[in-house]
Amino acid sequence: MIKAQISEIKTLLGTPQDIVIVPHKNPDGDAVGSTLALYHYLKAYSHRATVVAPNDYPDFLKWLPGNDEVLIFESQQEACEALIHKAQLIFTLDFNALHRTGDMATSLEQSSATKIMIDHHQQPDTYAKYTYSDVSMSSTCEMVYNFIELLGDLDNINSEIATCLYTGIMTDTGSFRFPSTTSRTHHVVGDLMERGAKNSEIHNQVYDTNSYSRLQLLGRALQNLKVIPELCTAYITLSQAELDEFNFKKGDTEGFVNYGLSLKDIIFAAIFIENEQEGIVKVSLRSKGTFSVNAFSRAHFNGGGHTNAAGGRSEENLQITVEKFISILPQYKNELSQ
Repeated sequence: MIKAQISEIKTLLGTPQDIVIVPHKNPDGDAVGSTLALYHYLKAYSHRATVVAPNDYPDFLKWLPGNDEVLIFESQQEACEALIHKAQLIFTLDFNALHRTGDMATSLEQSSATKIMIDHHQQPDTYAKYTYSDVSMSSTCEMVYNFIELLGDLDNINSEIATCLYTGIMTDTGSFRFPSTTSRTHHVVGDLMERGAKNSEIHNQVYDTNSYSRLQLLGRALQNLKVIPELCTAYITLSQAELDEFNFKKGDTEGFVNYGLSLKDIIFAAIFIENEQEGIVKVSLRSKGTFSVNAFSRAHFNGGGHTNAAGGRSEENLQITVEKFISILPQYKNELSQ
């Protein structure tokens, strides 16, 4: 963001405003962490701020400070629409196209509120008056830290804000092992620890609260793992029946796709998860090196994301979706064999 934009935003935030803060549909740790961190920051200045999430999110994020104040559009639509209609400012975090909020998109499009985007995904739309977009960033949470720094307000990051930001950076960097993790990222998380983020406790809350049924589901996912060695590709399938068999809850498959990517000589991994209620197959893609799953997902599965992590969807059934995936792969043989 240029200095003129920051100056204008500081003016907007100079008096208490009605503010709605929005993550993307199916929010992950970065989306929930960034929105709740900004919520705590704005509340400290007496803004009437509310986080409105398009739908529910996993239990392993519901310990975050401020979680109890989040409204869910899917189940509280009337109250959420009233807040969006009343809002003077709307922050959209961790996404850059309004359709990424699902059924909430229409309300956001119709809102006359000033919109501010903070996001690190590729190819942002132009709906926001103020856009802070940087695809080189590890996470939106790191960008919210930078945003607060640009406002000259790092001293007002308290333990609640620090905890939320640390959580999002940790989850979106794969516990700091992804290439997007920079020396600056480590500087930021070090500062957040100084300001009250308890790294060990946060890690335990997010990663060490497995249920027996989730571990059984992971076992089934690994049984379903297939490898295409000549194309350096691995993929996992999970049908609705398999999800039901192991009492699937939202968030249970988080990180499963990375098991395929952990195999020796594999540089492209995918997981296909059937969702009968929505009539889709959810597609999550991961890669190593320069192979762009963002470009792959945009071209074939109505999605997008980052070079090494992206998502998409298919409206075909699970079998046809996987067959399509396998049929497409030879087009990328040269890229996948590098």
